[in-house]
Amino acid sequence: LPLLLLLAPWGPCVSGGLRSPRRRWPVPYRRFDYRPKTDPYCQARYTFCPTGSAIPVMKEEDVIEVYRLQAPVWEFKYGDLLGHLKIMHDAVGFRSSLTGKNYTMEWYELFQLGNCTFPHLRPDVDAPFWCNQGAACFYEGIDDAHWKANGTLVLVTTISGTMFNEMAQWVKYDNETGIYYETWTVQASPDKKSTVWFDSYECSKFILRTYQKLADLGAVFKKIQTNYTSIILFSGEPVYLGNETSIFGPQGNKTLAAAIRDFYSPFKSHQSVREFFVNLLKIIDSVILNHQFYLFYNLEYWFLPMKSPYLKIIYEEVPLPVGSKASYGV
Repeated sequence: LPLLLLLAPWGPCVSGGLRSPRRRWPVPYRRFDYRPKTDPYCQARYTFCPTGSAIPVMKEEDVIEVYRLQAPVWEFKYGDLLGHLKIMHDAVGFRSSLTGKNYTMEWYELFQLGNCTFPHLRPDVDAPFWCNQGAACFYEGIDDAHWKANGTLVLVTTISGTMFNEMAQWVKYDNETGIYYETWTVQASPDKKSTVWFDSYECSKFILRTYQKLADLGAVFKKIQTNYTSIILFSGEPVYLGNETSIFGPQGNKTLAAAIRDFYSPFKSHQSVREFFVNLLKIIDSVILNHQFYLFYNLEYWFLPMKSPYLKIIYEEVPLPVGSKASYGV
């Protein structure tokens, strides 16, 4: 079951019946029938899943330990620096009792976080150009030093080989249909009961889905505290603007198109120090003083009327799941 079946030569096609009705909150994350071929323009500084392999088929009688893995984002480069801000990356580990082999499974961006969060503005293309895909990666081994040094490596449950194999089939489905990375959670206020307009779709959400699938298959999780990072934007009720064609196409809204390009312009990569500070002032002016943010979600653009505190990074507890009889996704 290879997980690097990522570059099918088709564009994404929305699965029938999954188009979300307007003003249903949160807007459901849209799944697709195919993963689009990546454009050569999109280049990653670090190769996606360089040692990735197929998920093995486990023997039914195997007993497999499941580990929660968490470490600061870019820990391999900056150590625990981002850990102080509670910006964490999540993964899941497995250990086969029959073979003694360890495995790691995680979900992350193909072209790094910046490209998934903000587009490129190309002079020859009117519409913002997005280098955005996320996918699962499975490989043999668990880098104990990476996860233990500044993070977490803890046993959360044990499962049978049969349950592992069923989970693997679900991972294939999840990986082939959930193809776009969504950085932001958008909600009405910091209150825990406030309306969520959009939910993020990133590494921690993949781990939570995996845990839930295992619980649905019968896994019983230990009672330990588990926290996850979310980056939240605070906004009044979002306004739907349209898709790339309706905004940037021949019959599009040129005023709106210009406004969206102007908004994204300060977020460009590879800036000089002077450009960074100039653009930071533009971002503050747009988001905080003028209460404006343009969100690209499910291949559609939305206007967010921003409000205080505008942005917050939280490290919030999400309990390990309790199983149900219903199977998720397969």
